[in-house]
Amino acid sequence: MYRLVPVTRASSHRSPRHAVRLRLAATGLAIAGLVGTLVLDAPVAQAATYPSWDEVLQARGKESEKQTQITEIRGIIADLSSKVKAAEAEAKRLGEEFFDAQSKAQDAAETEQKLRAEAEEHAKVAEQSAAQAGQFAAQMHRSGGADVTASVITGGEDARDLLYDLGALSKLSEQAERVEAAATADASVARSLTAQADRAAEKLDELADEAQDRMQAAQAAADKVQTAYDEQQSNKARLDAQLATLTSGRVRTEAEFAKGEAERKKAEEKAAREAAARAAAAAAAANSGGASSGGSSGSSGGGSAGSGSGTGWVRPASGYVNSPYGYRVHPIYGTVIKHDGTDMASGCYTPIVAASSGTVEYAGWYSGYGNYVKLNHGGGVQTAYGHIVNGGFRVSPGQRVSAGQLIALVGSTGNSTGCHTHFEVHVNGATVDPVPFMAARGVSL
Repeated sequence: MYRLVPVTRASSHRSPRHAVRLRLAATGLAIAGLVGTLVLDAPVAQAATYPSWDEVLQARGKESEKQTQITEIRGIIADLSSKVKAAEAEAKRLGEEFFDAQSKAQDAAETEQKLRAEAEEHAKVAEQSAAQAGQFAAQMHRSGGADVTASVITGGEDARDLLYDLGALSKLSEQAERVEAAATADASVARSLTAQADRAAEKLDELADEAQDRMQAAQAAADKVQTAYDEQQSNKARLDAQLATLTSGRVRTEAEFAKGEAERKKAEEKAAREAAARAAAAAAAANSGGASSGGSSGSSGGGSAGSGSGTGWVRPASGYVNSPYGYRVHPIYGTVIKHDGTDMASGCYTPIVAASSGTVEYAGWYSGYGNYVKLNHGGGVQTAYGHIVNGGFRVSPGQRVSAGQLIALVGSTGNSTGCHTHFEVHVNGATVDPVPFMAARGVSL
């Protein structure tokens, strides 16, 4: 079962922009009291009473008992399924609320960053204009300044040259005034944009708090889904085997079932070890400057998950990029909408690995992204992975992960037309194009 790890919020004396980074990129979710409320107030789950193999075998000999046992087992199976469905429905509802709140915070972060970028640009132009005005003033001083005017008034054989110089100085003066006025205007715009960015940052703080609250509730719901799913998976195979013993002509014993389950678990553990070994080998190659097998994957079918270039960053999944970042016609909605990540044509159930070392912030349902994992890498950088298969989480919130570590399995949950990996990169709360971001770190998608 996935559990939340509360982390104390940073002090409020930080700058608005720093506060934004902390709120949108911090590993833990604050509001520890809400976690306590969700856990303490939740009703205590009552464990189902499962029939034993002896009870099943005894009931098999008597028709009335057999029918009663069959009805009971079918009821337990149906109840397990309904628990999962109910938990999934609640997780999806809260995941939608989290998505809506996070989207607002993300848009606010993009607005704040845009305002600051524009303010910086105007400030830079104002500085350049002020420097140019200073150059004009220095040139006027070198040309004689007031002394030229006095020479023109007193006359002399060089008065014509002096009049020419005076005209030139007048032009310089006009240019200097225009440049100085432009510098003043740009400086004023820069101050105005900075003030707008500060107000946007304050609003972003509020939206980030709301998003954290929603993520808290969504994660708690995701934990319940995992608990219900684990209970179903750990019991359904045995119940199905018991039901088959009652409804078929063949008697299946507990020993036979246990042997089959042991073989199944052994095969699953072997597959998990192999996947972990591949991920660890890829991460080791990346950290030691190994070959970047993902280097030319864009048009030839894509590199493998975990391939990197020694920068501490690796390819998160296999497959070529089949839908880039930016505005596109949505494959389901049919409308033009912004695509906040990059889609990679990964095969079903193939590994998704951490693009870099970090901490798991969220593992649960996230609206159209389906099952979704978000990692915090520090420095305002986060990555996210969408459309994970049901039951495909391999990490839990608060867990530390290394580059190339297996975190999930590829699926097609949410608004998806087929198995693939949706990969996002967030910088200071706003999404950026993953392709150039990863390329700058030596990894080609």
